[in-house]
Amino acid sequence: MARSAARSRRRGVGSITSYSTKAGTRWRWQLRVPLNTEHPEDGERQAGKAGYLTAEAADDALQEARKKVKEHRTISREGPPTIGSYAQNWLDGLSLENSTVYGYRKIVRNHVTPYLGSIKLDQLTATRLARHYRELGETGRKDAHHVGEGLSANTVNKVHVVIGALLDAALDDGHLAVNPARKSRTVKAPTGKQIRAQRPEIVTWTAGELRAFLDWDRDVFQDELHALWHLVAHTGMRRGEALALRWGDLDLTGQRVSIRRAADSTMRNAAKSTKSGSSRVVDIDEETINVLRTWKARRGALSLDLARAGAYIFGNAAGEMRGPNEVGARWSYRVKRARLELGPDALKPLTIKGLRHTHATLLLELGVHPKVVQERLGHSQISTTMNIYSHVTPTMQKDAVARLAQLLS
Repeated sequence: MARSAARSRRRGVGSITSYSTKAGTRWRWQLRVPLNTEHPEDGERQAGKAGYLTAEAADDALQEARKKVKEHRTISREGPPTIGSYAQNWLDGLSLENSTVYGYRKIVRNHVTPYLGSIKLDQLTATRLARHYRELGETGRKDAHHVGEGLSANTVNKVHVVIGALLDAALDDGHLAVNPARKSRTVKAPTGKQIRAQRPEIVTWTAGELRAFLDWDRDVFQDELHALWHLVAHTGMRRGEALALRWGDLDLTGQRVSIRRAADSTMRNAAKSTKSGSSRVVDIDEETINVLRTWKARRGALSLDLARAGAYIFGNAAGEMRGPNEVGARWSYRVKRARLELGPDALKPLTIKGLRHTHATLLLELGVHPKVVQERLGHSQISTTMNIYSHVTPTMQKDAVARLAQLLS
């Protein structure tokens, strides 16, 4: 092998050499780099790459490698991993709530890997990301009845959040010098205004509709889960929070319930922290207390273990926590039955989340201070409450104006 003049092999300087092939002269670069960029004292190894057509091209690659060493970035023999392979390692190392990791995996599987998975980390540009977000917003849906339609602004923003976090990790691991997802002049994720504009209108029941359903559910359908629907309607707690309640969380004498945890939708019979990460106490009325007393007596008649302090209030026959998806399906079936029997004009279609919205809306229409509603719902900020229930504001304004007029007349 013939060599041209080799440059210094001193640490951090590197060298360029030529060699002969049947196709002609080719060039390689070599450089001594740390085994561990975080701990240079652990020793060195030799990195390099061959096959360059000119000495200038090899030199450019050498200078880029030297730059990576100075920036404590990783230099691997194969170069940085692809986005797809790195994403899987990143997901496996996350220490977050199971439901959060589950959501991240779903986003990576559906909206990242199929489009960007084969691209090397250091080859992903801000321009390519911007194009990816635009394409997702135009044709990104894959679900059966909407294939080829655009994803919502909210979903595209979630994709941006995941990609940004993934590339931040790649930056920390030394695979990148900058995170292209943070180049906001080029990469424009959907704004909060765009997300709010696409948010579907909240559907709630009137007090009459709620009363009609609960009466039908108790007296006609004779529903074993009546106490669950009643409690959600009278407290506004989330479905998962209600399913994770234990009898020890209920203060029948003080008429209050402590919400400390929520059902984990990704694991059977498992709980997680509440959405806000903190617990709260919610007052309940006398009727709700009586409903829960009756339910506890029924559970105790099946087995004393089902009525003990540590038992789930709305557990199944085996005492295990019911799954949120199962309960959601049961709710949908009951609403459908009620609409068939009471008439479609008697009840609007409503999701179980709509039951929570109904609680908040009725309180606000009654003039209850938004701060109280915020605390009952478990929102971390009152602005969240007011943004979600802005549809109630006109009613509140009219009531306020009428009260003021009455006061000043």
